[in-house]
Amino acid sequence: MLCFPNAKINLGLNIIEKRPDGFHNIETVFYPIPICDALEIAKNDSLKQYEFTSSGIPIDIDPSENIVIKAFNLIASEYEIPPTAIHLHKNIPFGAGLGGGSADAAYMIKMLNDFYKLRMNFQQMEEYAVQIGSDCPVFIKNQPVFAEGKGEIFSPIQLDLSGYHIVLIKPEIHISTPEAYSGVSPKKTAESLREIINLPLSEWKENVFNDFEKSIFPNHPELRILKEELYETGAIYAAMSGSGSSMFGIFEKEPTILENWKKYFTWKSKL
Repeated sequence: MLCFPNAKINLGLNIIEKRPDGFHNIETVFYPIPICDALEIAKNDSLKQYEFTSSGIPIDIDPSENIVIKAFNLIASEYEIPPTAIHLHKNIPFGAGLGGGSADAAYMIKMLNDFYKLRMNFQQMEEYAVQIGSDCPVFIKNQPVFAEGKGEIFSPIQLDLSGYHIVLIKPEIHISTPEAYSGVSPKKTAESLREIINLPLSEWKENVFNDFEKSIFPNHPELRILKEELYETGAIYAAMSGSGSSMFGIFEKEPTILENWKKYFTWKSKL
């Protein structure tokens, strides 16, 4: 069985407050985008439990630590799963704020459910997914949602960017979670992003923000420059996704890829 886990972008991200458990409450909008990995499973009775192989972007961690295998083991601890061969072709870049790993884990849960006829409903799969990561559950239904709490409490929204174009740029910059949060000042907004996102796209530039940009751009001015260049080439809205380091721009017409962007991971598509 073969599937294609897709990425997401964050349309705005407000850091509301620090929680007693050390995490932060946020507001954001997750929006699926069509850059995908490929994930395949097949029953293989010659295996003891599973076999994991990968291709594409190199995965430099032990397979047992891979988020896909964590999802497999979580479901296997609750259901009788036959020995399974797993292959992941990695195309979504790591450390990009695109949720690629979370998507792979969520799709593993969905594939196991379908392939082995486990009969889990959406709610059950989301409950398993959140044990893997806060943004994993968004890929179960894979629809635009307003997210709050740690990013795991979802509300449906009516948002359709079909027909627009997107450019995604991922420089070789690594931003750790401690670095991302080190310079932020949590603050409740006067108006929720849930309402602001209903503004016309032409008004997002002045109203929809990613709070991480305030703390990350001073340390990585290259990202600020990329955002400015996205606007200069005609983006209606441009921002960093999540805690970075990918930058994206949304365009009305098919955009031109600047020559200096080609040294980075760069991808464009129609939404």
